[in-house]
Amino acid sequence: MSAAQIPAKVSRPFLRRFSIAVVTVFFFFLWFVLCRDLSGEWSVNEQYNYGWFVPFFALYLFWLRWEDRPTGESRKEKVGSRKCIAAIVITIFVLLLLLPVRVFEIGNPDWRPLGWIHAAAVATLTLIYIWYAGGKPWLRHFAFPIAFFFVAVPWISPVEEPIMQGLMRAVAAVAAETVTLFGIPAQLQGNLIRLSSGLVGVNEACSGVRSLQTSLMIGLLFGELKRLSILHRLVLVAGAIFIALAANFLRAIFLVWIAASKGLSETNRWHDSAGYIIVGLVVIGSIVLASLLGRQKVESRIERVGRPQDGRAAYEGERTGESESKSKVGSGDSGPSALRDRTSSFILHPSSFAAALFWLIAVEFAAAGWYRAHEHNLISRSTWKVSWDRLPSGFRAIKIAEDVRQTLRFDEGREVFWQTSDPSAPELSSTDYLFFFRWEPGGSSVVRARAHRPDICLPSAGWEQIADRGAKNYVARDGTVLPVRHIAFKREGRRGVAHAFFCLQEDKVHSEEPRPDLALAQGVQPDWSMRGRTEAVKNGVRNLGQQVLEVVILSAQPLDDGKAEEKFATIVRDVIKAELKSATD
Repeated sequence: MSAAQIPAKVSRPFLRRFSIAVVTVFFFFLWFVLCRDLSGEWSVNEQYNYGWFVPFFALYLFWLRWEDRPTGESRKEKVGSRKCIAAIVITIFVLLLLLPVRVFEIGNPDWRPLGWIHAAAVATLTLIYIWYAGGKPWLRHFAFPIAFFFVAVPWISPVEEPIMQGLMRAVAAVAAETVTLFGIPAQLQGNLIRLSSGLVGVNEACSGVRSLQTSLMIGLLFGELKRLSILHRLVLVAGAIFIALAANFLRAIFLVWIAASKGLSETNRWHDSAGYIIVGLVVIGSIVLASLLGRQKVESRIERVGRPQDGRAAYEGERTGESESKSKVGSGDSGPSALRDRTSSFILHPSSFAAALFWLIAVEFAAAGWYRAHEHNLISRSTWKVSWDRLPSGFRAIKIAEDVRQTLRFDEGREVFWQTSDPSAPELSSTDYLFFFRWEPGGSSVVRARAHRPDICLPSAGWEQIADRGAKNYVARDGTVLPVRHIAFKREGRRGVAHAFFCLQEDKVHSEEPRPDLALAQGVQPDWSMRGRTEAVKNGVRNLGQQVLEVVILSAQPLDDGKAEEKFATIVRDVIKAELKSATD
């Protein structure tokens, strides 16, 4: 063996290992960025909490498919063909598309169409490479594990909201009619059920939206694990959805009965437990249904292969034939050489993936750099927080409705209320509500915080704005200053007035083009349109940390502005305090 031959023999294994490493890092980075972008929705939105499991399920399904992969087409048949050129063009286009997608995602992480575009781009790149490695047989074989990931992508609002509203109204109507038949007076009001003890709301969790999406994922998962036919998979998914919806109907009826017989407070105690039971029923029911469908598949194959009396032997023979076929696929028709040829076709030259990986990293730096370029002169604001232990005695927490969570998607949120009374001055008696929401930097778009304002929320609940008392500063006990706007509302048929005090503060603001807290409460509507979101991206506006404080003083008797402001000043003085920053902040 000549000296010139030694480096070649040494370099081939090294080049192969290096190529595998580059391919692995490329696709890991590609999918990791996508999962990181969608994880915000998985964490905040309870309907999509199951999304955390989907990447691992998809990876497991891909591994199972890899174990029995078919023989792929030769790469030589594709090189230079029109299909190969088209694949290269599509690949370049998708890689370039990732740059604007990532720029928009940073400024609008809650814009769901971006999640679908990003997921489609990642799936396209993955499927193109699978096609290049093994041709149509591999593309058909591995398509399902890749497409399975889409069950974790949140539905866009035009699709989700009609289903959500329809299910809520349907479940509320059935629950109201059912409890009425059992002698419990109930009146239907939209998706609310009025009982003698109060109002019971049927939200997304009770309506079955959450378990509907989860059951869709479970049905598809078990259908793939059992390798059912397309028809049987559709039956399995339909069965899982039916189990979820039927269980949620029973859940809603049960919660209404609990509210009528034991009080509204008991409803909150049973609400989540009933939801977990439903998920368990969907899983168990899907497993049983998948087993039955899988057994039918085996029996039909036995009937096709042989007579009933010879069915078991024929089935064993078919299983043996399949095993031999798979062993041939795994080893190739020509032994180890065919295996090397087929596996080597799975690897492109490392320079291609190195360039693509470099582009993905450059996209992340460029997207973040666009916003940093607009934030070079930010001014940090002193932050504050609510001391919940300093609230008046007897305060009670309010369970935040699912639709509020869906709209705001906050990282931290709490709602409480308490009663205040003064026998010597009945006009000062009131019910006081305190709302506090916090959005951590980068967690959601800036318009989420601006959407929770009294001039938006109270009119939607039937209140009419009667006065805007302007803004003034209120000082806490430790000297923290809050700029707060005071707006008064009145409701038809009620003597009292609702005095709303609102403060929105951003952790950091621009010096030359500030977004002051008081200006945000002057009726500036959040722009949810594509044009509005594009303007935010153009100006480099993203969430750098925001929080909202809103206090509503609801009096039974007319309460003048001065007395309302005195009460609010007392609340600020008692419950607001500065938040200490760590040395690393």
